[in-house]
Amino acid sequence: MNNHSHFIYSKSIIKPEIEIKIIEFANSKPSTKKISSFLNTNFSIDATDDKDIISAYNHDWSNMIGNASILCRPTNSTECAIVIKLCSLLKIKITISAGRTNLTGSATPNGGLILSIEKMNKIDSLDTSNKFISVNPGVYIEQVRKFVKYESQNRLIFAVDPTSRNEAMVGGAVSCNASGFIPGPKGSMRMWVNQLEFLLPNGEHITAERGQYISKNGQFIIKDSNGEDSIVYIPRYKRVNLKNASGPFSAENGKLDLIDLIVGSEGIFGCITNVHLKLSDNPSQYINLFVKLKNEEIAFNFYNYIRKILNDDMGNLSGFEYFGNNCRSYMNHYEYFFNQKYSVGIYMQIPLYDDNIDKWIEKWYDILMGFDDINEEEQILSLDDPNNWKTFFEARHSIPANALHKSKEYNTASIITDTIVPPHSFHDFIKKTHSLIKSKKIDYLLFGHLGDCHLHFHLIPNSKNENEAIKCYRDIIQISSNLGGIYSAEHGTGKRKKKDFIECYGMNGVKEVIKCKIGFDPNFLFNNGNVVDK
Repeated sequence: MNNHSHFIYSKSIIKPEIEIKIIEFANSKPSTKKISSFLNTNFSIDATDDKDIISAYNHDWSNMIGNASILCRPTNSTECAIVIKLCSLLKIKITISAGRTNLTGSATPNGGLILSIEKMNKIDSLDTSNKFISVNPGVYIEQVRKFVKYESQNRLIFAVDPTSRNEAMVGGAVSCNASGFIPGPKGSMRMWVNQLEFLLPNGEHITAERGQYISKNGQFIIKDSNGEDSIVYIPRYKRVNLKNASGPFSAENGKLDLIDLIVGSEGIFGCITNVHLKLSDNPSQYINLFVKLKNEEIAFNFYNYIRKILNDDMGNLSGFEYFGNNCRSYMNHYEYFFNQKYSVGIYMQIPLYDDNIDKWIEKWYDILMGFDDINEEEQILSLDDPNNWKTFFEARHSIPANALHKSKEYNTASIITDTIVPPHSFHDFIKKTHSLIKSKKIDYLLFGHLGDCHLHFHLIPNSKNENEAIKCYRDIIQISSNLGGIYSAEHGTGKRKKKDFIECYGMNGVKEVIKCKIGFDPNFLFNNGNVVDK
């Protein structure tokens, strides 16, 4: 879009007579029970104050426990706007809830009302010619992926594939800029979001297409339906140019697309009600390989070797995953992938865009055998056979599950890093972190997205060293920051990692996010406690 503006026009999508009814009700200073009854009776909105029903929504996968007085499950944007308008008038805090797969507590409520978008689950349209799909926020990621492949007769695909794609919804994935297995920008939601519809904390509606709204001199100006202006000051803190899910997007030069500001903002600026996602051509086939290697140093040398082959663009692969320290102790079917000789492994997925698979198999076989430390064919395991793939899939997903089970046995915290560092700092970061954890005698494993230099250290403390493990986590964040990295590559900040945000961006970063939020949400009603505290 060539003609862009920093003036944003919001509008009410609530009929005037309904708005009057909401205002009159709000002026009566209603109780919680009256609020849920009002929404049910007048607008047939699914709203409840039943504590037993609400309790199922009081936490996400982070296992942080929250509380709320009301749960609303609207089915469309108008119902959503009615709930938000009422909360705005009554100054009721709102926590937006989607699939609740988040690991940082961003969907854990701090009182007030839970706004679940799970019933806003329609796929509105698919444009196979222009490669777009329009979906509601409550549609599951995997549902989108399957729908696109089926309706396009396998010609197109939605590329982002987080591990939790069967449970994660589009709205939540956009809100935390979730990512999948593809290395580089193509693996994260941000690159694929072309248009957003969202509701401001006052209930007014905004539609934004990428390139339509660009900040000017660090500002957006929102003009509401009453003709009143609100200035949004965008964050300007220096942002690490890596796979990044650490706080709202920023621009040091003051020039930022509104889409980028909303993606990854974890619901603190508004509630997403519709998303237009870009699609890509579906590879005709994939080559799926598991490469067995002797140790971690060789595995990282292999990463550098493949990176050089691909001219530094690891995004040419659709997966480059590492299974390292102690993984085999927590992996089902470990004997299928590891032995005394080979203790670590790398999963590679290579997309093909023509049907000459034999040519590509031969080419990649030559590439792999050209690596100095691959000298036996048994080191290369093909996963293209359905049984092999099923075994690998079960093994991969068993690692974090078994580690979490061990933490439950110990009745201790399960501590997982989400750090990422630049490739030139990667070896130093890994070496220092291994040394630190081992010095504390804490059980741990290492796995993750080697294609992005984004590995997860999963600490499994016992009752005696749990406090040491928590301190150890803080030290790892410091090491990452000192080496030019960031604390969160894919899971966001939420309520758990606010100290990490301060570690990386300082209190000036906190002040900038607060200043930005005031432009959208002056009463601090939306997703309170995410990223920063008031």
